[in-house]
Amino acid sequence: MPSQIARRLLLALCSMASALLPGLVSGAQAATATVAAAATLRPALEELAPLFMRNTGHVLKLAYGSSGNFYSQIRQGAPFDLFLSADMEFPERLVAEKLASPPVFPYAKGRLVLMWHRNASLKGDASLSDVPAALKEGRLRKFAIANPNLAPYGMRAREVLKHLGLFQQVQPHLVIGENIGQATQFVSTGAAQAGLVALSLALAPELQASVRHVLIPQELHQPIVQGMVLLKPENLAARAFTDYLKTDAGRQILRKYGYD
Repeated sequence: MPSQIARRLLLALCSMASALLPGLVSGAQAATATVAAAATLRPALEELAPLFMRNTGHVLKLAYGSSGNFYSQIRQGAPFDLFLSADMEFPERLVAEKLASPPVFPYAKGRLVLMWHRNASLKGDASLSDVPAALKEGRLRKFAIANPNLAPYGMRAREVLKHLGLFQQVQPHLVIGENIGQATQFVSTGAAQAGLVALSLALAPELQASVRHVLIPQELHQPIVQGMVLLKPENLAARAFTDYLKTDAGRQILRKYGYD
């Protein structure tokens, strides 16, 4: 009798160990990655990253800013494992300088919008046709864009204004955000009546009550192709996240926030 009880106890312990083993292995393989992400990605990643972490066990530490600033920080030794840029150029420079591992993968194509505050007396249209009159009449006093020297969306915004022959008129009224997130904040808070910002940020749920937007035709600027590159390819979490962005689940969330 005692031997039967001991045998049953042993079988139960073996069963418990077998059940726990996959979790222990998964925990042993879990890693943490520090990600430098373009500010335009914040709404999408705030939804996407928790799903990735829950599904994989890996941990992501996300930092948002302008791609140009991140490029400079990485060159100076900032400890990032993965770089999600708002363009292809900055990641490609890092590869050329042997600070990142090729290839640079184009994970999304962004869109630019004219955004205006709901209280602004501006007729929003894709050709910015009301901007000259709004400036003259004082309906438009501040116009926000991201820093065109650091932020790809700021570069494309400047191209749009020049293409439409509006840059000289708008320039005295420009308020420059350090990144596209700050430029968006200027408009959403009313500090600027309007601006050229990323569609992904214009679609953020928390902004829907305060702003309006209209898509800018893509022929008015160079394509906004966004690239990612591994800075530390040995980091398991960073590699897994690049793969996750290519899955149907990852692409679905990116599409939700306006990325092609």
